Amino acid sequence: MKILIPTAKEMSTKSKAKSGKDLGNISRGILQELRKLDSQSLAKLYKIKEDQAEKEVRRWQEIANKTAKSYSALNLFDGLMYRNIKREILTKTEREYFIKNVFITSSFYGIINVFDEISEHRLDFLQNIKVEDNSLKKLWRPEYDLFLEGEDFIISLLSNEFEEVFSKEIRNKFIKVIFMEEKAGVRKSHSTISKKARGKFLTYLVKNNIESFEEIKKIKFENYKLERNLSTDRQLVFVAQVGK
Repeated sequence: MKILIPTAKEMSTKSKAKSGKDLGNISRGILQELRKLDSQSLAKLYKIKEDQAEKEVRRWQEIANKTAKSYSALNLFDGLMYRNIKREILTKTEREYFIKNVFITSSFYGIINVFDEISEHRLDFLQNIKVEDNSLKKLWRPEYDLFLEGEDFIISLLSNEFEEVFSKEIRNKFIKVIFMEEKAGVRKSHSTISKKARGKFLTYLVKNNIESFEEIKKIKFENYKLERNLSTDRQLVFVAQVGK
């Protein structure tokens, strides 16, 4: 089983800094292109102010110089989903579950385990940067597909931005998990609901060592349970009753 989760824009460096992850060929190619950009160009690429972009210039320079501090990816990323994942005081079984099953899809590092050491950086698949005339999605697709070669049980907690890096053939294997809230008979889903629920869902899987499709269909967490009428073998819809 492989569980795929996205990166996050928000980062926290509160955890202990460690040695970094060696960059592969694709990451080095991306870094080479980013190092060509000054703060004004990066501001345009990221759609941020130039003073903010100056910080990104320094980050890329430190990564290139191998002076950047590195942190466990699970603790460095600090978006809403990550803040709803149990990350502290893990049991041996929980840690082994993360190592065996849970992987982050990064536009700079590729597919990494949650405990891999990475450095602060700003990059996502929607940004218009080309490496050898390839977009980031096209650049990573062969390696992303190779990672899941022969894997038939794939849980996707990814947004479309990340799923589209994979070929259609691989995406067709995904079991996508959707989260909704229902109040007074009205169901809704939006980014905040999805991100919080993904973190809590993953926490439940880790804490309970869930490793089968049948087990996943039976779980209940934080008022969420499977809505069988909306679910298929390739899409599981969990609905939480709120406001009762």
